[in-house]
Amino acid sequence: MDKNGDDILYNFTRANEQMSGGFISLIGISNSLTFKDKLDPRVRSSLSEEEMVFNPYKVEQLQKILADRAKLAFNDDVVSSAVINLCAAMAGRENGDARKAIDLLRVAAEIAERERLNGVEERHVRFALEKIEKDTNYEVLKNSTTHTKIVILAIMKSKNGNTGEVYDIYSSLCNNFEHEPLTQRRITQIISELDQLGLITSDVVSKGRYGRSQRIKITIPTLTVSKDDPSLSTLDLAD
Repeated sequence: MDKNGDDILYNFTRANEQMSGGFISLIGISNSLTFKDKLDPRVRSSLSEEEMVFNPYKVEQLQKILADRAKLAFNDDVVSSAVINLCAAMAGRENGDARKAIDLLRVAAEIAERERLNGVEERHVRFALEKIEKDTNYEVLKNSTTHTKIVILAIMKSKNGNTGEVYDIYSSLCNNFEHEPLTQRRITQIISELDQLGLITSDVVSKGRYGRSQRIKITIPTLTVSKDDPSLSTLDLAD
C-alpha cells in the first residue's frame, strides 16, 4: 500500500476521537494473509482490529450448498446426487470456492438443456469445467493490453523459455507490429502477473555451476491468445 493509502486509513482510525455523536467502524477484506504487514506501523497500532479468517469450503459443505441451490433452480430428478458430488469435488480440490461449484452446476445444466435432455449427467460437468476454463482464459486475454499479448506470443515462440530470450523475441515482435517495446523490467513484471493468473508457469531451474535460470511455459492454447485480436492472429507461431 502506498503512503496515501496509509494516510487515509490512519485518519479513519483517529476520526472517532473527533466525533461527539456516532462512531466509525472499518471493515477490511483481503485475500492476502500478509496484508497488515504492508501497512505503516502507526496505522497497525491504531487499528485495534479483530481478525477473522474465512477458510475455503470443504467438499461436504459445497455438496450441501449445491443441493440447496438445485432444489430452488431445478425440477425434481433433474440433478442427481452424483452430479452434485462431482461439482463439489472439482471445486473442492482447487480452492473450495462455492462460486466455482455453482458455476459448474449452472454451465453443466445449460449444456444438458442444449442437448434437449431432461437431466444433467456427470459428463456435462466435465464439459462444463473445460468450457469455464477456456472462457476464463479468453476473457482475461481479451481485456489484456497488446503488450501482454505480445509477451505471451514471445513465450510461445521461445525455445529455452528464459526471461532474456523471451524479452529478445518480444522486442522483435514489437518491431513487427510497429509498437515501441517496454523495458525489460516491465516485461518481467508482466510475466509475474501472467504467472499469478495461471496463464503461464514460471519455474527456477538449477544449471549446476552455471547458476539458476528461469523457465517460462505457456499453459493456454495458441488459438485463445490471438482469436480476439486480428492483428496478432497473423503471426506464424510455428516459426
